Formats: sequence, C-alpha cells, structure tokens
Amino acid sequence: MSIDKRNLEIIDNVMAQVLREKTPQQRLAIAFGMWNSAKIQLTNYLRSQHPEWNVEMIKKEVARRLSHGTTGTTQTSD
Repeated sequence: MSIDKRNLEIIDNVMAQVLREKTPQQRLAIAFGMWNSAKIQLTNYLRSQHPEWNVEMIKKEVARRLSHGTTGTTQTSD
C-alpha cells in the first residue's frame, strides 16, 4: 500500500485488519481513550497558554472545543 504522507486520515491495511478484529466494545474503548487523551492534552495546553484562567474557564473552553463549538460558550483567540 502506497501512503501519501500528506494525507493524515489514511489507515494502512495492517492496522485496518487489527481494528476489524476488535469487538465493538473494544473499538469503543479505544475511541474513548483517544477522546480522553485529547481532553487531557487540550486541558494542559490551555492551562499553559492562559495561566490566568481558573479551572471553570478551562473546563468550559475544553468542552467548547471538543464539541466543535456547540456548547454555546464564547471562543478564545487561540
């Protein structure tokens, strides 16, 4: 399989087969782990970029970003 390094959304055949062999519950657990990792990374990023923000402000911004803006909170300048 030829991989175009500019396309980050492509999955190679070996990984596709590994995922096909997972149960729905295992795939859901993998997805939740990836989401949780993104949440932790985003929280830490926002904390470093906005040390003046309190915990509630950070939580709201994390929720806004992970929900693609559907939480109704205001957007930051990041």
